[in-house]
Amino acid sequence: MDFSKDWFFALDKQLREQGLDSDAQSFDEILRNLESKKICSPDEFAWHAVYVILAGGFSQKTAKKIHAKIMEILSQCGADFDVLIKSFNNKNKINAVCKIWENRGAMCEAYYVCKDTDSRIKYLETLPHIGKITAHHLARNLGEDLVKYDIWIQRLGRVFVGKNLPIDNSKLSPEIKKACDEMFAHLVRETNLPRGYIDVVLWKALQQGLIKL
Repeated sequence: MDFSKDWFFALDKQLREQGLDSDAQSFDEILRNLESKKICSPDEFAWHAVYVILAGGFSQKTAKKIHAKIMEILSQCGADFDVLIKSFNNKNKINAVCKIWENRGAMCEAYYVCKDTDSRIKYLETLPHIGKITAHHLARNLGEDLVKYDIWIQRLGRVFVGKNLPIDNSKLSPEIKKACDEMFAHLVRETNLPRGYIDVVLWKALQQGLIKL
């Protein structure tokens, strides 16, 4: 594994050829948003927040189906817990979805009032059922050029620096974060792409087994 420009673009090409070029949005949509960040409406903000809440613990294909159904219910019935729980039987997640949908205007405004990326991430961490890693995922999907330091990316960062660093998906260690940041800085130089886009390609390649660790 040489972490070169050719290596990265080969992964990107392979994912696209297999129809795997998406997260909540397509790779092309993610890249466009990272290069020229769109300001979301409250409904769009909620759409992204609900996706990352529902996606945890599921394959992307399953998460997208669940998300589409939940968003359809929200648009037709509003934050009706009893209706939503029949479609997705997870009380904690549905409670969070209801709170976000009901308060999407205020939450969206509070997010965009924040002056910089760090403060926006900290704000996202206060939302229902949004943790530190999920906040990075949500921020990236909202157009912030950053990465989601999940377990896959932590493992790859450890390979990049060639050190057996401790990995903890619940608490990101400074050593692992530094290793991941060094890897992304290298690949940004190699590819001239936003690190948020590099992150989503690497994550999907890891998740699909195109990168063997």
